[in-house]
This record gives sequence, C-alpha cells and structure tokens, in this order.
Amino acid sequence: MSDANRSQFNFSIAVAVVLGLVGCLTLAILFAALFGGLWLDNQLDSKPIFTVGLLIVSVPVTLIVMFWVVRKVSARYMPQDKKQANPAQEDENRE
Repeated sequence: MSDANRSQFNFSIAVAVVLGLVGCLTLAILFAALFGGLWLDNQLDSKPIFTVGLLIVSVPVTLIVMFWVVRKVSARYMPQDKKQANPAQEDENRE
C-alpha cells in the first residue's frame, strides 16, 4: 500500500472513530437527561417539568461536547506541515 493510500485509509478510520464516538456521547447525554428528568419528576411530583427542561438543556451540551471531541481528535489525526511559516514571513515572501 502506498503512502497516499495508507494516509487516506488512516484518515477514513479516524473519521469513522470520531463519528462513532460522537454518536455514543450524544446518546449517553440524551439518555442521562431523559432518565434524570424522569427521576426528578418522580421524586418531586412535578410531572414533565424536569424532563422537558433537562432535554432542552441537553441539546446545547451535546453540541458543545460534539465540537470539543471533534476538535481534539482532528487535531491529533490531521497531518501537520513540518515547516509552517508564520503570516509575517508569508507576507514578506510575496513581495
């Protein structure tokens, strides 16, 4: 397998892992909100208030966790150039 094919294969595996991880985390957060809300509603005799509230709050929490995981994993697996010039040097090279 050539280096280009191996690199593409590794990238594909990394994307599949990230998608699986994000999906599992999303389900875990939603189920925790659902069952936590049902338990609180049962304990406090407030029928749907906590369940609905926690489910609504879980949506932005899920998005934040999703972006955090994707950034962390993509920073690890994305190829980085060994020589990265800073923007000031790039401007000097253009002139």
